[in-house]
Amino acid sequence: MKNKNGGNRGKLSNVNKKKLLICIGLIVIVIYAIYITIKLIKNPTDTVLIEKGEIYLEESTSGYIIRDETVIDGQNYGNGIIQIKSEGEKVAKGEAIFRYPADNEEELKNTIRELDETIQKALTNETTIFSSDIKLLDSQIEEKLNTIYELNNMQEIAEYKKNINTYITKKAKVAGNLSSSGSYMKQLVTKRNELENQLSRNSEYINSNRSGIVSYRVDGLETTLTTTDFSYLNSNFLKDLNLRTGQLISESGEKGKIIDNFKCYIAISSNSQEAKNANVGNTIKLRLANSQLVSAKIVHILDEGEQRLLVFEVEDGIQELIKYRKVSIDVIWWSNDGLKVPNSAIEYEGDVAYLIRVRAGKEEKILVKVLRQNSKYSIIDNYSSSELKELNYDISNATIKKSVSLYDEIKILQ
Repeated sequence: MKNKNGGNRGKLSNVNKKKLLICIGLIVIVIYAIYITIKLIKNPTDTVLIEKGEIYLEESTSGYIIRDETVIDGQNYGNGIIQIKSEGEKVAKGEAIFRYPADNEEELKNTIRELDETIQKALTNETTIFSSDIKLLDSQIEEKLNTIYELNNMQEIAEYKKNINTYITKKAKVAGNLSSSGSYMKQLVTKRNELENQLSRNSEYINSNRSGIVSYRVDGLETTLTTTDFSYLNSNFLKDLNLRTGQLISESGEKGKIIDNFKCYIAISSNSQEAKNANVGNTIKLRLANSQLVSAKIVHILDEGEQRLLVFEVEDGIQELIKYRKVSIDVIWWSNDGLKVPNSAIEYEGDVAYLIRVRAGKEEKILVKVLRQNSKYSIIDNYSSSELKELNYDISNATIKKSVSLYDEIKILQ
């Protein structure tokens, strides 16, 4: 028994020793981590890795939206309009866009609704109709009813309701010919058709006079900011419009317009060096307020002393811009990708740039080409042998021909 107890104590002692060693190891790791952190804070690392990346030069400004747009309206002002096509929907020439309601429209609609209820009740009482046409119409009505619950667009909902009413009317016509109460059903359907025709005759339908995008956001500048000739534009002209950046154009209750869906224009004023060096025909990128990047071509430039007015032609993001007349944009004058390094890692030997590469603690000077540079970073590349020779470097010297590559460690020099 004694030996047995002594063995247990030995085992417990070994376990305690292991726990002690683990605790000591953890303490050492924590102390070392604290030491490294303090060292980095006092003496931050003086090297970085070469990475693949992109640099660009951008300018944030406000742009004025100029569109090829045609206002459409009719004669029956005062009662508002009923939209047939939704905001932002594409239409063809000749399509009905909206209509002005009839003077007695509500009265006619109420009467039609009452007739629909009467027709439905009459159809419910019919139990001897088995026409395949009736079954098809029932199926179409059920399908439309199931879909309408998932919609949130008012114009689409209105269209579905109209379709359902059409199916019900067709069903009533078929049932009228088959049922014992056919003459009564025919009277109801005939009355409904007469009211619909009266409603249509008394309404003024406005059709599109061109293809494009429908909008009901009419601000009165459609004939002021035109696209045929930009010679009327200058910075003071745009400033005097007193437009707020990002303000939504209010929807009109009496008219609409058709917008060219292929392109629009954005005018800016800038005194940046990039704007001063820009030329008509140059292609740049714009970042819209929703972060969408779109290509843009410079189509007009006006020199105004210390600044320039530029007009960009844009073919993407047009529907996003319909709601605005003045927006915040970022003009991205240029962008380059490749081997990306901080400017603080670059030094010059005359006109030739170089980096200090660190490998296994050994430092080496590597000549590099700076392809593009912004305020913080550069895109670099290696020299070819022929380029080094043109710069009067001895290409037989292996050190001169060394090059950098992705993930090389380089020294911060500035």
